Amino acid sequence: MSGKRSTGSSANSKPKRTRKGITLDVKLDILQRFAAGEKLSAISKTLGLATSTVATIRDSRDRIMASAQVATPLSARTLYFHRSEVMLNMERLLSVWIQDQGQLDVPLNMIAIQSKAKSLYNDLVKEEGSGAHKKPFQASKGWFDRFRKRFNLNNVQTADVEVAINYPSELKKIIDEEGFLPGQVFNADETVLFWKRLPERTFISIEEQSAAGFKASRDHLALLLGGNAAGDFKLKPVLVYSCENPRALQGYAKPNLPVIWCSNRKAWMTAAIFHDWFINHFCPALERYCAKCNIPNKALLILDKAPSHPLHLNNLTDNVRVEYLSKNTKALLQPMDQGVIANFKRYYLRKTFAQLVNVTDGHSKPTVREFWKSFNIMNAIDNISESWDEVSISTMNGAWKNIWPECVSNFGGIPPAEPAEKVTSDIVGLANEAGFQDIVDGDVIQLLDSQNEDLSNEDLVLLEQERSAEEAEDQEPPAPLQLQTSHLSDVLSYIDQVVHILSANDPNRERSLKVGRLLQDAISCYRQMYKERMRNAQQIPVDAFLIFKIEPPSPPT
Repeated sequence: MSGKRSTGSSANSKPKRTRKGITLDVKLDILQRFAAGEKLSAISKTLGLATSTVATIRDSRDRIMASAQVATPLSARTLYFHRSEVMLNMERLLSVWIQDQGQLDVPLNMIAIQSKAKSLYNDLVKEEGSGAHKKPFQASKGWFDRFRKRFNLNNVQTADVEVAINYPSELKKIIDEEGFLPGQVFNADETVLFWKRLPERTFISIEEQSAAGFKASRDHLALLLGGNAAGDFKLKPVLVYSCENPRALQGYAKPNLPVIWCSNRKAWMTAAIFHDWFINHFCPALERYCAKCNIPNKALLILDKAPSHPLHLNNLTDNVRVEYLSKNTKALLQPMDQGVIANFKRYYLRKTFAQLVNVTDGHSKPTVREFWKSFNIMNAIDNISESWDEVSISTMNGAWKNIWPECVSNFGGIPPAEPAEKVTSDIVGLANEAGFQDIVDGDVIQLLDSQNEDLSNEDLVLLEQERSAEEAEDQEPPAPLQLQTSHLSDVLSYIDQVVHILSANDPNRERSLKVGRLLQDAISCYRQMYKERMRNAQQIPVDAFLIFKIEPPSPPT
């Protein structure tokens, strides 16, 4: 009957949603987080609660505190007393450390986390004064269980050797069934790069350690590096930095950098950044590569199960199949971890020292201190690009030996990759030439190993302070750089002069001709640009020759 609501059950009726109770200790935890300065959205995300729920609890503070006063001694009052600001700060820093360890793929367990928690807590207590908190923090299993729930912590276990042994045969079956070629099978992985770091025994590092504030050597960025199993196609590196618009990049067009520029406060790869890279960079790059090689536009992308790697990638395109490595097998199977990233970091360090020597060598040149002070993120980007170019085909292909040994070639006629010992020796020689005479191979090895080191408690505090600051002051955006026609004319004239001087004075004619051709080839894109601009400037519009006589309007009759 119309106008009356049916009381019977209906097939279309929705089930009644169960209300989720929130205990008093959770409410007190939320209030304490607000008191420590945490934002509403951060608290909601950390505790897995709706933003409106957390806001309601915040607004009901007086009522909740009144309830806490009459709670039993073992519940709210005890919990509220122990969850002091020091405890909250410790747990927040501890979560930063855990995430950092995850980015570095360092295995964690309860004992390691408990030890770090006690270390952080003791350091924070010392900063407030010895009498501020007399009762020691034991980091008990009960605390760990509560911390794990609050921060959704999943422990990382040690490498699973048995699974890693069986995986190559499973992968080979997929490759054979789908008919993938070595050029169509890809891998990508993230790594952290401390881009402004020198060996500990250099006077630059010693002076930095005695200075106050956040150390430049602790500034880091994340890189996503990858390529195919054939070794003939390396993906453009993705760089994630803590600042979106650093001063060194002002005026430069970010889409035209030699890296894919991304940013977030913690300089970490995120699922959102990875999703954007997969759709807007990886898939188009794959299409161009396949068209160039005249092979089908399809690929197999192998990833580990990092939190930054979305699990829905297979739903985004029909051209790419994504396979995820089993948990705890990355160190054994991930191709980029089998020498590719390590070689890249050696090349980066060598490139940086070579740049230091070239810039400071000679009279009226900057000192080593002056150069290192001016060394900025743009210099790092250039060195990253050139170092990634140095990684050889044989290195990229040989990295697949553990996961797909059948695809590894001997590359007859192609020079093998430089031995690690040779690159290390080059770095030592450049360091000695730059004025760091005491540096030896061990110092370089220690520096490279430190790329995977843990952040100290002091670093965590300073890093959190740095990231909490505003990214940039409100100001007018800088004007983009412009390569004017006069600049092109000067550059082409200089190159022509260089070629003429070499050909007119070098007795080795073959050498001077070779260098001249290389210079002219390298500058050809700018020469073409100059010709086009001059041609456009000489094309005078036809209407410039036409004179129009404008008659005044006739008076009204």
